Amino acid sequence: MMRKSGKKYVEASKKVEKNKSYTLEEAVKLVKETSTTKFDSSVELAVKLNIDTKKADQQLRGSLVLPNGNGKTKKILVLAKGAQAEAAKNAGADYVGEVELIDKIAQENWFDFDVIIATPEMMPALGKIGKVLGPKGLMPNPKTGTVTVTPDKAVADVKKGMIEYRADQFGNIHCLVGKVSFDEKALSENIAYVVATIAKAKPATVKGKYMQNISICSTMGPGIHVDINSFDI
Repeated sequence: MMRKSGKKYVEASKKVEKNKSYTLEEAVKLVKETSTTKFDSSVELAVKLNIDTKKADQQLRGSLVLPNGNGKTKKILVLAKGAQAEAAKNAGADYVGEVELIDKIAQENWFDFDVIIATPEMMPALGKIGKVLGPKGLMPNPKTGTVTVTPDKAVADVKKGMIEYRADQFGNIHCLVGKVSFDEKALSENIAYVVATIAKAKPATVKGKYMQNISICSTMGPGIHVDINSFDI
């Protein structure tokens, strides 16, 4: 069954030419103009990569700190002991604790946080509730900087606008790069930084053209193709 598009979406879509690739500058202008929501929409970047995620060396995953943040305030849970726990508290973590907080998640279905940062020594205890955390995308991972011996630094990065990226089984990466209310320069810088980071992470075994398609859209807004030549990659 086809989804019936709302009036606002249809109007917004008219501003976007279907088969046209826009410069980054034009695309950012358009994404602001085609936002259809009353609230401050998020802006999402989608990158289609020519990778085979069945191959271990072509699974792309990592994290980065956006130059201008992502406009979201995240609640941070840190699992650490002693001096590391103290440092995380001082860095502004919302919750800091040890096994008692892992038990709270397991027993009370408690999820009043957006990200978990853990020290390596806490991972065996946390692994026991991996089945609960995994599907929610909350399991800490060394690749994304959320399993670390310096949780205070990770807390600072998340507060500055750290985002995680991961290629799905089809080789697509989706990530939030800011809000519609951001000025054009801030959005453009964030988008260019993510694209450059993904470009640098190109697996050595990829043959042919690595980046196939780049597009941006606002929440519930139409997709806008961005010309790959707009990027210094």
